[in-house]
Amino acid sequence: MDRTRRGPWWAGEAASGFRELMVSVWYPADRVTAEDGPRAPYMRAGAAAVFGAGATKILQVDEGAVDWGGFVTHARVGVAVASRAGRLPVVLYSPGMYNERTLDTTAVEELASHGCAVITVDPVHEAHAVEFPDGRVIESAPGLGAIEGGADRSRAALEVRVADVPFVLDRLAVLARGGNPDAGKRPLPRGLGQALDLARVGMFGHSLGGMTTAEAMRVDRRIRAGANLDGPLGYDWTDPGLLLPVARTGLDRPFLEMGAWLAGTSGRLPHTHEHSPSWRALWRNSTGWKRDLWTEAAEHNSFTDYQTVLPGLAERLTLPQGLLTRMTGTVDPARFTASRRAYLTAFFDQHLRGRHQPLLDGPSPLHPDVRFIS
Repeated sequence: MDRTRRGPWWAGEAASGFRELMVSVWYPADRVTAEDGPRAPYMRAGAAAVFGAGATKILQVDEGAVDWGGFVTHARVGVAVASRAGRLPVVLYSPGMYNERTLDTTAVEELASHGCAVITVDPVHEAHAVEFPDGRVIESAPGLGAIEGGADRSRAALEVRVADVPFVLDRLAVLARGGNPDAGKRPLPRGLGQALDLARVGMFGHSLGGMTTAEAMRVDRRIRAGANLDGPLGYDWTDPGLLLPVARTGLDRPFLEMGAWLAGTSGRLPHTHEHSPSWRALWRNSTGWKRDLWTEAAEHNSFTDYQTVLPGLAERLTLPQGLLTRMTGTVDPARFTASRRAYLTAFFDQHLRGRHQPLLDGPSPLHPDVRFIS
């Protein structure tokens, strides 16, 4: 709980009035204790119920057709950190607007399996539903939806998210020093604090989470490398007059862009620095290592778990015609998910561990959907 902040548009939504955050920590686990721990759910039951109600309308399926609370991950709950893992680079994850921290579990698990501690951060009061350990479920604050204009709404949400990031890093520093930053002082997994290497911090996010990543890097130099998954770098997707501050200042640290498409004034354009005014501004103003990867057959939600989940649901349920293509494109789901995980892992291996990754040097026949723009 951040006792230095009370929200503008979410005032009164928190039980205490102060800013509350919910995070999950993913890390390589001790094999012996992992065999005893329960499987971690994809979503807790309360949050899954709220999320499922909204998803039912979008998918146009019967209520209860999808048990979102019944999904489990490959992770275990509360187990000790693998002693062989040594000190772990730390990577933060921020989801898209209104989305929960669970929405890129496919990439998060991959990074953890490669020896990272991944901190997934919920945008509380913005996300559809966030469930706290005491059972409280916090839904989207009406105040955010009441803000007129998409650009103003993005600005308001982004301001809160960017302020969340230094607070999370400060709490992780408490954990690394042997303290317990959990609001309820619940027991934490053995070896977790000692394993965090806060001298090697990275961050990635999708859509508004990618915007958050870039802006957080601008305001907090503890973040050494960042990746943006199809997020604009302006408050409006195409208006060059509404650039984020980071697009004007640029970055002097490594930054990876992975994009699909954007709707421009002249029609659909590739979401790359060659076509996006906001990406172009950051590209020109940045002096750090940078890479721009484009996938023609992808769509905006291809950079989330929807790329995996929706095709699976389509095999079992009748979804609205065209929904799958609109949300996740025509790219092969398994192949592109593997590619996205591979490029993110290579990026953080190279820039947090100092291990050169040939995958980042040019196109690979193993990843035919991904085009190097530069």
